Amino acid sequence: MSEPSGSLPVPRTQAGRDGVEALLARPGRAVIALDFDGTLAPIVADPEEARAHSDVVPALVALAPKVAAVVVITGRPAEVAVRYGGFAGVAGLERLVVLGHYGAERWDAGSGKVTAPPADAGVEAVRGELPGVLTGVGVVVGEDAWIEEKGRAVAVHTRRAADPQATFEVLRAPLAELASRHGLVLEPGRMVLELRPAGVDKGMALLDYVHETGAESVLYAGDDLGDLAAFAAVGRLRTEGTFGVLVCSTGPEDVPALREQADLVVDGPRGVARLLSTLASESV
Repeated sequence: MSEPSGSLPVPRTQAGRDGVEALLARPGRAVIALDFDGTLAPIVADPEEARAHSDVVPALVALAPKVAAVVVITGRPAEVAVRYGGFAGVAGLERLVVLGHYGAERWDAGSGKVTAPPADAGVEAVRGELPGVLTGVGVVVGEDAWIEEKGRAVAVHTRRAADPQATFEVLRAPLAELASRHGLVLEPGRMVLELRPAGVDKGMALLDYVHETGAESVLYAGDDLGDLAAFAAVGRLRTEGTFGVLVCSTGPEDVPALREQADLVVDGPRGVARLLSTLASESV
């Protein structure tokens, strides 16, 4: 649903309503956690052209000083998300944290540095074999599919193909086999298949970060299948006594599984920015 500026939408669930109430009453004990692509930045045909919506940084600047923490959790390299988001050196975002590669990398605005463990050998092996696997099933690299180098992961996009969904389905099985062979997992998204290390996802990154901060409440906003793990993490946090709000950012390619679990549904990155601004204005 789309809400007018200045009007905070009412969550459809009691857990969501309790979460918003806790966040507004005690923002200094709240964590605001956000996906990047499709949530803060509109989805575009070329991932390298993605940039945060123009309303996002001003909204974060208004909200960040009032809450315990703002964290961006993304599959992208942390440095890339920082650059595409325009987050570095912004007054008001001195405590912003970006967890890249699903939490394998961490960028802190205070230091401006990225910390990360060594690269996964499985990703390196997959990177070398991937073009041959695509060619072997009749998929032309650069025409039917595009390979995105993500440092600690590698992704195959089919959005530019003549039939994006058909190409996506053709690649599912061979890429799953390739990932399994090298100890990786295959993460499907909207016209994208990502191969990355096992045991690393947005849910684990969110749980670790919320536990680190000792937050009383958490809001998580996402738009794609990869965000389901973070939604599940919020569900787990609720059982531990932490209040939670689940936000689905919608777009031209809706993800029903995410929408159905959300407490709030907003209209893409512009809607997310509006929600953040409204939370800032209504927080105590």
